[in-house]
Amino acid sequence: MQRIVFLERDTLAPAVRVRRPDFAHDWVEFPKTKASEVVERARGATILIVNKVNIGAETFAALPDLRLIAMAATGTDCIDKQAAAAHGVAVANIRGYATTAVPEHTFALILALARSIGPYRAGVLAGEWQQAAQFSYFSYPIIDLAGRRLAVFGSGSLGGRVAELGRAFGMDVVFAERKGACDVRPGHLAFDEVIETADVLSLHCPLTAETRGMIAIPEFRRMTRRPIVVNTSRGGLVDEVDLEHALDQGLVSAAGLDVTLPEPPPLDAPIMRLARRPNVIVTPHVAWASIEAQQVLADQMIGNIEAFVAGSPRNLVVG
Repeated sequence: MQRIVFLERDTLAPAVRVRRPDFAHDWVEFPKTKASEVVERARGATILIVNKVNIGAETFAALPDLRLIAMAATGTDCIDKQAAAAHGVAVANIRGYATTAVPEHTFALILALARSIGPYRAGVLAGEWQQAAQFSYFSYPIIDLAGRRLAVFGSGSLGGRVAELGRAFGMDVVFAERKGACDVRPGHLAFDEVIETADVLSLHCPLTAETRGMIAIPEFRRMTRRPIVVNTSRGGLVDEVDLEHALDQGLVSAAGLDVTLPEPPPLDAPIMRLARRPNVIVTPHVAWASIEAQQVLADQMIGNIEAFVAGSPRNLVVG
């Protein structure tokens, strides 16, 4: 009989139904699990459900019964995939579940920053409208998106949908080639050209050794149009310390961040200082988290488990 252990049930909202697989099994779940608790809680498990807790080589060695890690997420950077393969453990992830949620959140950030929604709301509550003593006031910048260049980094399903929304707003949408690439793929522009000409940058890339810190002070200094920078992908793609310097120096006009590294960040982290600025919006990694998207994720996760047990594994990152 399969023993399934869900290590992080609280990473899905209580309203999301996680149905049980349609084969004989034991099911155990925990609200949260620290890395130091994994081995004890997962002992005897054949299937682990994981979202963000780290599973390293020593953990795999201590869990000889383990056959599958079913991710409750797309990203697998918390899993030592080389160790998983060495111990014969498959890893299956979630795909294509937030193709509405993440792009909509991305554009919510872009629109709010372009039109200074946050500062104007705060100003109204602080009495600035009354102090202006006229029908309107103009303390914060407002720009139209139509005609502006939207640079999308990552041309997968999420980046593609963001591009569609950008075109609907009348934006000039371009896809950026990978940083340091020698050749430029059809439908893309060279990374440096995009950095230099974008009015809005939207990041939709995985966090890898190649993408870590891909937007840092050298890139900020090349941004001639003082763009809005939005990251709803992975913390670590944007160097937060360098972003703070870029905002101080006026190299970028605003930033919208749904992700950071680590999560949650310490209270004294650079991103927490950034969050207090009127031209910065920080949200707590919720771009993906519409109820609809979470339910699709949960259903797909159980489907991945059922397919693996039935001998027809799908969505394998490690097989």
